[in-house]
Amino acid sequence: MRWLSKHARALGGTACSLLATCLLFVTCLLFVTCLRAGPAAAQDAAAPPPPDAAAATAPPAGPAPLDERVIATVNDDVISTYDLGQRIRLLIVTAGIQPTNDNMPQLEREALSSLIDERLELQELKREEKQQKFSIIATDADIDDEIANIAKNNNTTPQQLLASLAQQGVGAKTFRDQLRAEISWQRWIRGRYGSRLKIGEDQIKAFEAREAAEADKPRYQVSEVLIDPQRAGGEAPAMKEANQLVAQIHQGAPFSAVARQFSADSTAANGGDAGWVTAGEFPPQVDAALQQMRPSQLSAPIPTKDGIYIIYLRNKAAGANTLLISLMQAAVPLAANASQAQVDAATAKLEGLRARLHGCTNFLAIAGKVDGIVAGDLGEAEAKDLAPAFRTAALAMNVGDVSQPLRSDEGLHLIAVCNKRTNAAQGMDHDQIENLLFGRQLSMISRRYVRDLRNSADIETR
Repeated sequence: MRWLSKHARALGGTACSLLATCLLFVTCLLFVTCLRAGPAAAQDAAAPPPPDAAAATAPPAGPAPLDERVIATVNDDVISTYDLGQRIRLLIVTAGIQPTNDNMPQLEREALSSLIDERLELQELKREEKQQKFSIIATDADIDDEIANIAKNNNTTPQQLLASLAQQGVGAKTFRDQLRAEISWQRWIRGRYGSRLKIGEDQIKAFEAREAAEADKPRYQVSEVLIDPQRAGGEAPAMKEANQLVAQIHQGAPFSAVARQFSADSTAANGGDAGWVTAGEFPPQVDAALQQMRPSQLSAPIPTKDGIYIIYLRNKAAGANTLLISLMQAAVPLAANASQAQVDAATAKLEGLRARLHGCTNFLAIAGKVDGIVAGDLGEAEAKDLAPAFRTAALAMNVGDVSQPLRSDEGLHLIAVCNKRTNAAQGMDHDQIENLLFGRQLSMISRRYVRDLRNSADIETR
């Protein structure tokens, strides 16, 4: 997915003016990270394909000379094979992806799409400059300032940053052209539409009401990549592309960088960060996968009617009013068919231990020294997920209480309640909701604007 539509996602207040700097800082941080990994790693990460990938049998071992011929025209504005090769190099370094024969068509498609959209946006800005009689496109001084900010955030100098990119085969002009397009388009969208957008109190109240109504549902902190089958050439190519990206992420490609470059969703501008979402906000297939996933787990590709999702679950939480209970236990293992004599002996042992326990303080230290008793921290769990006998006892107990011996098919148990709490999460305040809704609307306007430019343009690829 092209960067510019994604990076046009704007936030309310001063956050919007910092968006480009933050995104570009992350991009260059990836460049510098690749370089600091060592000469061999940097060379591998930056190994660019030849401009005509169809003629290649394998990715080159290092930067190769780029020829120059016309590969596309956008309203008579030429995109050369040199332009495409440079952008592919930038894409490889930025996303941290290793080029292979399998993923070269995908890299070429994303790079060319990005270049086409940049040409369309700059053409539109030049047309508006003539009509409006004032400058819109970022100047060389603006780009110099942006590069200086990026370099500062990476603890380096502009000269060192550009030299590092040059070592990866990325020319300074390629980098500057991309910055110019991003900054200019973001300024234009916000300047033209920002003052017209008004987030009403009714919209904010509706958002708050919806959040309150869904407070008891599980919540997931999610990052996402959405592959659009239409852009990929069909369902089968989209699934192949998604599997390649999953493999690259497992091999070390940063999820956020992959999302920025390849995701068709608006969250791509934030590295795929969808934030905390409530069950039901995603398609049913994604919800079903999230219920089975653990924090820090990456999903397999998930086909839906909207496209193919790749989900990274960063964290999960129970509903706001869900009761969470922290428990410790001491147990004597017993078979389900243990004799009454064995049960009585285990009961006596646990009753003797119980008299020495005082809540969770020193629970493990004391119980762990008794022969034949297995002690452990059960951690925190939702009350509804506890075994029935544990749940009934824990709900009736206060924090610090130790239960009577409880029978299960695995043995006889004492449990201590260490904590009880509801998962009451603090929601967004009025200004945060307003900024969120404002940013969503600007992002939607930008995507529609670029889509209309594409539909009306004369675009020819060769």
